[in-house]
Amino acid sequence: MSWRLFFRRWASLPLALAAALPAAWAAGVATPDYRADVQAWRDTRETRLKADDGWLTVAGLFWLKEGPNRFGSAKDNDIVLPAAAPAHAGVFEFKAGKTTARLNDEAHATAEGKPVTTLEMRADTSGGEPEVLTLGHLKMHIIERGGRYGVRLKDNDSERRKSFAGLRWFPISESYRVTARFVSVDPPRKISIPNILGQVEDLPSPGYAVFNLNGQELRLDPVLEEPDAKELFFIFRDATSGKETYGAGRFLYAEKPHEGTIVLDFNKAYSPPCAFTPFATCPLPPKQNRLPIRIEAGELSEAKH
Repeated sequence: MSWRLFFRRWASLPLALAAALPAAWAAGVATPDYRADVQAWRDTRETRLKADDGWLTVAGLFWLKEGPNRFGSAKDNDIVLPAAAPAHAGVFEFKAGKTTARLNDEAHATAEGKPVTTLEMRADTSGGEPEVLTLGHLKMHIIERGGRYGVRLKDNDSERRKSFAGLRWFPISESYRVTARFVSVDPPRKISIPNILGQVEDLPSPGYAVFNLNGQELRLDPVLEEPDAKELFFIFRDATSGKETYGAGRFLYAEKPHEGTIVLDFNKAYSPPCAFTPFATCPLPPKQNRLPIRIEAGELSEAKH
């Protein structure tokens, strides 16, 4: 699936938890359940990160060239896989945006639990779930980013997953749950969202949030990840970025505005997948979302070893 669909799915559970709280909480009045709600959200975040097929299992990204792309663990392959894979597992035949995997007899590959020797593999942006090719504990699917197609590798036995020591957070502070005024723009305007590949995608933004924090009036512009998105997606940096928090910025989801206001809970701000694997293709904050203050709430960078 695309990064937009992935993050949208990840956001749905935290928002569902928030929706279950009393109406007074949604209106900005803290309740005794607030700390428990945030902690439950954080526990869910870590569980998903550490799960099978979570971001800690992403172990490779190989951009496809037109024609045959041989793959396996031997060094003479175009795509060199971990030692657990057969020396010469097969070939990805890529032509005009379409990928076909052809497996050698020694590969013993499966898709949806069934043995395969040939598999047509759609990209994650083509709609629906992409086909997943499995070789033991290795899994591969096709991604597309700005017209480039690649093979994303996941390894449930990755060293990154095994060595992960857990997430760290700022202390929960209700002062970082703010009610913002939302200025709607109809129709939504397009704003440019860069990514770590150097590409730029124009995404719709239905307005902007204006709020006060630490004595300053601030503004953040969200985007809609999909036309039917049920929540707003904020990508931002602040003065903790590159120090206590991940350098490229953090993510935050919020429910759509109600009667001209929106709740931004920075206690639920979190690091993008690029904080955990060099093989993600994360979006970066637009210029207008680079805040001049410290947001001492949400997820911290991993501890240095």
